[in-house]
Amino acid sequence: MPPTPLHRRATCALSLVLTVLATSAHAAYPDKPIRLIVPFPPGGATDVIGRVVASRLGTELGQQVVVDNRAGATGTIGAEAAAKAAPDGYTLLMGTLTTYSTMAILEQGKLRFDLLKDFTPVMVVGAVPLVVVVNPKIPAKNLKDLVDYAKANPDKVSFASAGASSVQRMAAEMMRKEAGVRMLHVPYKGSAPAMTDLVAGQVDMMVETVPAAQNFVKSGRLRALAVTVPTRVAMLPDTPTTQEAGLPSVEISSMFGVLAPAGTPADIIDRLNAAMAKVLSNPDVQSQLLKQGVYTQAPSTSTQSAAQLRGEHARWEKLIKDAAIRSDN
Repeated sequence: MPPTPLHRRATCALSLVLTVLATSAHAAYPDKPIRLIVPFPPGGATDVIGRVVASRLGTELGQQVVVDNRAGATGTIGAEAAAKAAPDGYTLLMGTLTTYSTMAILEQGKLRFDLLKDFTPVMVVGAVPLVVVVNPKIPAKNLKDLVDYAKANPDKVSFASAGASSVQRMAAEMMRKEAGVRMLHVPYKGSAPAMTDLVAGQVDMMVETVPAAQNFVKSGRLRALAVTVPTRVAMLPDTPTTQEAGLPSVEISSMFGVLAPAGTPADIIDRLNAAMAKVLSNPDVQSQLLKQGVYTQAPSTSTQSAAQLRGEHARWEKLIKDAAIRSDN
């Protein structure tokens, strides 16, 4: 039997009530603590960044933002937990966006989350520059010397990485490709063991984040040849850029950002984005993050951040394809 006018009015009224209730619920957001998953152990760079952001974000939202360390599998355990969380704005992820982008390509079919489909970016926080470092036994005083040495000794110069899918590996592969040299990749389970062997001379060079490398450089245990960003960095002011050193196309930093599970309501994403914009515009926050080597970027919308993440993914997809990079080589 076709619906009567009375039925139609009742249906419209119910729909209106549900819409008002949903809107009211979102308007009250947040009305309880928010969990920020940090996919690495306490004390590391991602954890420190997460705690700085969590503290200020909580102030802006008027609710506590609690850091939840979910370490393991190069950050994928925490990312998977965030991807599968309820899309209600009460679970967020401090994502290592560059590493997740490369892993999405190299580990395709193995990860239990899809970087581009399972998350909605709240905002890109900033990026950490990298630096090309060598053991002092290598006769290279600058980047040109290293390239010349590698060309004269094909497949003899070894470079360490924090893992086959790590940003450190991608940076070295980019340098290798642009310079036209052949080098031997030696993957490690993290930056710490890689740096230990580099300092000990078990491997020859590495492209590492500036914060992780700077103390070794300043103590003379490693030699810095170039930073992989367009301008010199405050932590290593005497180290030239790759542009100054003759490889301008080698430009890479490790990007960080806050992500929410896909399906999180748009008004909640907008609320989080507005709060993050205030957080990242705070000079004290900028100073605290810079001490960790993070250069904050100008606040962006969620849509702009999503476009930036897609661009990061596309960039590494091209390099990995062009250079025939695999997770087992």
